[in-house]
Amino acid sequence: MAIITLTTDLGYKDFYQAALKGSILSTLPSVNIIDITHEIEAFNISKAAFLLKNCYHYFPKNTVHLIGIDTVYSASNKYLAVKYRDHFFVGSDNGIFSLIFEETPQEVVELNILQDLKFLHFPLADIFVKAACHLASGGSLKEIGVSTFEIEEKMNFHPVIEKDSIKGSVIFIDSFENVITNITKDLFNKVQAGRNFELHFKRGESISQLSWHYDEVTEGDKLCLFGISDHLEIAINKGNASGLLGLKANDTILIEFSNDKNP
Repeated sequence: MAIITLTTDLGYKDFYQAALKGSILSTLPSVNIIDITHEIEAFNISKAAFLLKNCYHYFPKNTVHLIGIDTVYSASNKYLAVKYRDHFFVGSDNGIFSLIFEETPQEVVELNILQDLKFLHFPLADIFVKAACHLASGGSLKEIGVSTFEIEEKMNFHPVIEKDSIKGSVIFIDSFENVITNITKDLFNKVQAGRNFELHFKRGESISQLSWHYDEVTEGDKLCLFGISDHLEIAINKGNASGLLGLKANDTILIEFSNDKNP
């Protein structure tokens, strides 16, 4: 069965999300629509990219991922359809693709589907839907766009790496208020090189041991671990780490490594 996933900032209060789904089903009645989220803050492409990057690969190949962030019509706004690791992505050329992809896509086209004037202020339910349904039906990229090699580039903040430390930042707070940083497992292991460490963050708090799972510490205690995103998380067992520890997006965290090796 054809699959189209939706990642948008439309929310649940208005009719926009329903209109989008209705347009998809009117175009391709047999499609399976999967909501990734509609709760992205308006125009927050970094958050949308993080969520999509960490879940798209769980879907079958040839799934179409429709990205409804910053899609409002403007004369300068380009819309792209992209094939990457045998998945398809449809969205605005606003830098989000560069935040999702780790390598050059297999194919990229700038959509040349004509805009229906009655949907002028809602191209998501027109151009995007037509492109997504075309791809979900097995159509090719070249039939809906012109090949291009130009994709808007955006950069996330990278950790500052020194011999004995990593300075990172908070990039995401999940629905359990776990605090996810921009420090990956590979980076941590490379700099740590088996040494002891001390993780410092706001209010003079620190953690000096990695956990494998949340229940490894007593309920209410803080911990750090690498979750399924392979990014370092700060959490509280059955607690709300973000609120209780005063951590929010873009806050700085510091990991210091000692010269003593772990036994």
